[in-house]
Amino acid sequence: MARLKVTQTRSEIGGKQNQRDTLRSLGLKRIGDVVVKEDRPEIRGMVQTVRHLVTVEEVD
Repeated sequence: MARLKVTQTRSEIGGKQNQRDTLRSLGLKRIGDVVVKEDRPEIRGMVQTVRHLVTVEEVD
């Protein structure tokens, strides 16, 4: 199964509470943090919520 590499590129300061909660759920705490998650619809939805704060790459 494919995996997604999610990198936080912008700060959560000034963002809505649900966006902050989503970043924390993904495991991102500060700019530059990187997590690798399974490519599942739930993760895609979380990434979509904070798409302006993160960059996403597909890795194998």
